[in-house]
Amino acid sequence: MARAPREPGRGAVRRRDDGRLERGRRTRRRLREAARSLINERGFDHATLRDIAERAGMGTSSIYRHVRSKEELLIWELAELQSEAWTRFRASDDKVSPTRERIGRFFEVQHQLLASQPDFTVIALRAATYPPKPAARASLKLADQTVAILAEILQSGRKNRDLDPTLDLLAAANALFQVASSARMSWANGLLTEKACRKSIEASVDLLFRGIGSRS
Repeated sequence: MARAPREPGRGAVRRRDDGRLERGRRTRRRLREAARSLINERGFDHATLRDIAERAGMGTSSIYRHVRSKEELLIWELAELQSEAWTRFRASDDKVSPTRERIGRFFEVQHQLLASQPDFTVIALRAATYPPKPAARASLKLADQTVAILAEILQSGRKNRDLDPTLDLLAAANALFQVASSARMSWANGLLTEKACRKSIEASVDLLFRGIGSRS
């Protein structure tokens, strides 16, 4: 009879690559911190990958094992903010609240994090708009993760009969993602203030919910 697999933390043997994975996380964290500080000091155009590697305590050749462009580093930063927004949202989320309120709270938590370092965030958002090929995959993955989060919230709302039962969750989540992204791109390009960006997202989400809300 085959043995049941051991549960993590109960005498399970550590995988050989555990140490490498953790070192990789620490390295990526150092690179993000170095990129953030240098870009804030010198601006995006004058902070080279060589400079970022040096600030992170790495050799120039070593950095290419982890990242191929400055844009990719910035997309990492946006992904970290996205992850933190989801964590904070989950910690205070009331799943029985109306779906419109839950979506609004998620966007608000996300926006607060983005606005906490506005100058750096604006540069990162621009980098994610038309990334070079090495960073394009990371940018698409970030977008997919955001859509998945929104779809999860919408799915819960549909189960609670808070939304139209025929709602296409993925299409609705994509629409919500696009209206938020559009407002943020306008902010990044100086067409909207940070406050106007937040209001634009709220207004667009309100308009969308007129179509996807519960129907008798």
